[in-house]
Amino acid sequence: MSLTIEALDERLTGRASESPDRSYTARLLSRGTSKCAQKLGEEAVETIIAAMSGDRDELVKESADLIYHWLVLLRSAGVELSDVMVELDRRTAQSGLEEKASREPNS
Repeated sequence: MSLTIEALDERLTGRASESPDRSYTARLLSRGTSKCAQKLGEEAVETIIAAMSGDRDELVKESADLIYHWLVLLRSAGVELSDVMVELDRRTAQSGLEEKASREPNS
């Protein structure tokens, strides 16, 4: 069975409560939201580079890093994954063009 994003988020819950000396997740969280955001940005850039270079294997690896660091950032900022999923569900109930048109100007 494949790992779901919800199951990964649950794993991170357990790791977040460990000692920062034993858990990379706990160490990142102990460094604060700004550091978590910085790490997510680094992983986003690495993911883009892998995509643009056409290196499929590297894109898979960097995408995994990106998702992991995104979940860590959500946790650091006190945002539940379920809140993001509710928003995605709301948005995908209509076409992307309809959703964009419904936003305020300059959004």
